[in-house]
Amino acid sequence: MKPRKIPMRKDIVTGEMVPKKELVRIVRTPEGEVTLDPSNRANGRGAYISLSVEVAETAKKKHIFDKVFETKLDDQFYDDLIAYVDHQAARKELFGDAK
Repeated sequence: MKPRKIPMRKDIVTGEMVPKKELVRIVRTPEGEVTLDPSNRANGRGAYISLSVEVAETAKKKHIFDKVFETKLDDQFYDDLIAYVDHQAARKELFGDAK
């Protein structure tokens, strides 16, 4: 049997290609709103970031999503992102790959 292809996406902070399941998607909707997309299905332009608190803190420090989406985001968005990434990383460590 042929092995199944694993979809890969690029982490915009580190520049590494990572399996899609190990990333979180941030999306800018057609209305211009930037939000987290846990379902990976929201309409709009998406960017991916690793499930690592250090990477999320680097994104906050360098305002990566301001540059990627060409908009000004407040620090609350980055704080929410760090909290979400921390929660998902802890959940993955506790439960493994099962969602």
